Amino acid sequence: MIPRYSRPEMVAIWSPETRFRIWFEIEAHACDAQAELGVIPRANAEAVWRAKDVPFDVARIDEIEAVTKHDVIAFLTHLGEIIGQDEARFVHQGMTSSDVLDTCLNVQLTRATDLLLKGLDRVCDALKARAFEHRMTPRIGRSHGIHAEPTTLGLTLARFYAEMDRNRVRLRRAREEIATGAISGAVGTFANIDPYVEDHVCRMMGLTPEPVSTQVIPRDRHAMFFATLGVIASSIENVAIEIRHMQRTEVLEAEEYFSPGQKGSSAMPHKRNPVLTENLTGLARLVRSAVTPAMENVALWHERDISHSSVERAIAPDATVTLDFALHRLAGVIEKLVVYPENMLANMNRFRGLVMSQRVLLALTQAGVSREDAYRLVQRNAMKVWEHGADFKAELLADPEVTAALPPSEIEEKFDLGYHLKHVDTIFDRVFGQT
Repeated sequence: MIPRYSRPEMVAIWSPETRFRIWFEIEAHACDAQAELGVIPRANAEAVWRAKDVPFDVARIDEIEAVTKHDVIAFLTHLGEIIGQDEARFVHQGMTSSDVLDTCLNVQLTRATDLLLKGLDRVCDALKARAFEHRMTPRIGRSHGIHAEPTTLGLTLARFYAEMDRNRVRLRRAREEIATGAISGAVGTFANIDPYVEDHVCRMMGLTPEPVSTQVIPRDRHAMFFATLGVIASSIENVAIEIRHMQRTEVLEAEEYFSPGQKGSSAMPHKRNPVLTENLTGLARLVRSAVTPAMENVALWHERDISHSSVERAIAPDATVTLDFALHRLAGVIEKLVVYPENMLANMNRFRGLVMSQRVLLALTQAGVSREDAYRLVQRNAMKVWEHGADFKAELLADPEVTAALPPSEIEEKFDLGYHLKHVDTIFDRVFGQT
């Protein structure tokens, strides 16, 4: 991923230096376990750790790989150059490349997930704080983009919080599923390496042993992992779309913070565009683009092929780096979101009471009018608001068929905004717990 959409903490997880350091740790821990079993001399295992604080020369490894055409062999050759070829002769004993590559990838994915969880925590904290701030800030709810009935901005944000909180549960589950390692040798039979080595390496690397690894860790785990990232990306877009709508000139119920000195357009100095949330919509598309290739990686030939390898070298860093950046960008947008309660109220009242139509409909049916006739009466008056800008309540009060069923005082009562907000606290308690 390009630096523009990257945070250094996440990028570092996917750097060559980090990858080679993890490879080294896997090999060194495997040597320790082999020494405990008496398979290799303890002195050779201890010699490997001499490279513990030595920076690996990425350029040198690339130089060796240009000849060997094999990245793991290039790394092992360079490791031998550091600690001595004789001392290194037992490194990788009984192992195959996938033992290193797959275990390393899952270490990186678990570390990346820990950062993503921190990003999700920040998003949830921001949504919760702003939801309580605007718990009773009324705004119009919309369906099909059309005014429906009153709600509050707090409820909108609480809904997004609940969705992101579910994403935290999903991501924790995905981390648990991806946190496996395999040191089982060619085709995964442990023919040339004791299962104890796998147990030891996994324990030291913060993983659990893969029950059946063939020669690779099964890719259904990775498919589930990237699918989870895709769901989170879609949730980010869900929030972004709402903010983009609220910032439209004709709506202007809220907008992204516009900082001093910021410019909105190279041509039109008046512009204040929702660039951050538009950017989030685009980033969500990028993260979701990793899902289908991850699904297709599940079907590998026999005990192993490498059709998945090129895919994962791209989607693993790109998807995690992009999602990490997007989470923190979204959190920043929510934390600084500028809200215009007066505009929300003005928008709600733009059609002069029309949004109270259901209350009148229900009152008419409760007064003995058939639902069919009640709907006809309410819609007849509602259309005058749509087409002529009439006042809905005034039209109802002037309709003799309506007043024959409902006295004026009862019609007036049906336009009480507070009626629609009476269960806000109940919903908040469901989402956030009793406060």
